[in-house]
Amino acid sequence: MTNQDILRIAMEQSAIDSGCRPEDFTAKESKVVLSAKHPAARLYLELPFICDLTSYGGGIVASVEEGLVGVVQAYIEKYPAVHCFETPNLHVLGDALQQRGYRICFMAEYFLPDLKRLRPLPCAYETRLLYPSDFASLYKPEWGNALCEKRKELDCLGVGAYDRDKLVGLAACSADCETMWQIGIDVLPDYRRQGIAAALTSRLAVEIVKRNKVPFYCAAWSNIGSARCAIKSGFRPAWVQVTAKSEETVDRMNR
Repeated sequence: MTNQDILRIAMEQSAIDSGCRPEDFTAKESKVVLSAKHPAARLYLELPFICDLTSYGGGIVASVEEGLVGVVQAYIEKYPAVHCFETPNLHVLGDALQQRGYRICFMAEYFLPDLKRLRPLPCAYETRLLYPSDFASLYKPEWGNALCEKRKELDCLGVGAYDRDKLVGLAACSADCETMWQIGIDVLPDYRRQGIAAALTSRLAVEIVKRNKVPFYCAAWSNIGSARCAIKSGFRPAWVQVTAKSEETVDRMNR
């Protein structure tokens, strides 16, 4: 694969998820499309979207339910695309959604590997390649970013760092769709700031590419440590998303 292949595959998947065409993400103009379920969408997504804005740095593709078409169209036409993802403009969309019982829920940045920079970084500890059979005893809070117990059937590959026989860091990936595997990383508090996270993330990304899949990495915009890990590991920012959920869902997540 090349970097162009990776970006193309990511846009093709985003098009499946959003219900649009891949070329819509390279257009300067923003557009609204109706969201719908798709059997090839990323498996953790709850489709159809209420309202989801996605941008690869050009225009916006807004994937929405039918009743929000006019509201969202007016919003993305009123403000420059880059400002639609940040306050104060985002309050305009948030207020309109709240009137209908919805709230902005997720704001995330996604990263793709730069194959010109991706390489296994050194680790001060022994590293081991792990498989689903090795994960059975690891569905614990300390590994909650690397592994997901609710979707454990998707967890397919990992790299662990060991201090003797003690697991101190874990990067693992989930097969969220046919072409792309998502990486999550955890390091025990006493072992952080030693480069373990980037070492494991980079090594796992290399293993994923070897399997002809595209690794991707997601971070909340405020998670500076996670974003730094992605960049140090050989990833670069690729796309951003803002997603709305029902008020009930947001309230439940806040409890």
